[in-house]
Amino acid sequence: MSELTKKELRENYKNRVLVGGVYCIKCEENGRAWVKSTKDLMGQKNKFEFSIMTNSCLDPTMTSEWNQYGAKSFSFVVLEELQKGDIQTEAEYKSDIVTLYEMWIEKLKDK
Repeated sequence: MSELTKKELRENYKNRVLVGGVYCIKCEENGRAWVKSTKDLMGQKNKFEFSIMTNSCLDPTMTSEWNQYGAKSFSFVVLEELQKGDIQTEAEYKSDIVTLYEMWIEKLKDK
């Protein structure tokens, strides 16, 4: 396999299929969950896995549980994915992600 140049790597990154959506970070010890949204689920999952490896809490609202139960007590769960459309603008895509997030918040509120 040949090495890709920096320019080719940059182009590949810019042209990748963007998949965003709604996810939650759940504390398995007490069942608490933090529902969040992102335009890049894979990137967010990578950040989460890095935070587990380095034992560094991602979100200040999780700190007390993180310190009490430890990083290994947390999991990353994708609730729903949304792929960016070919002709969709960044603003439209972001708006769709926000709408999807709001729908999930309402859905979970009823449970």
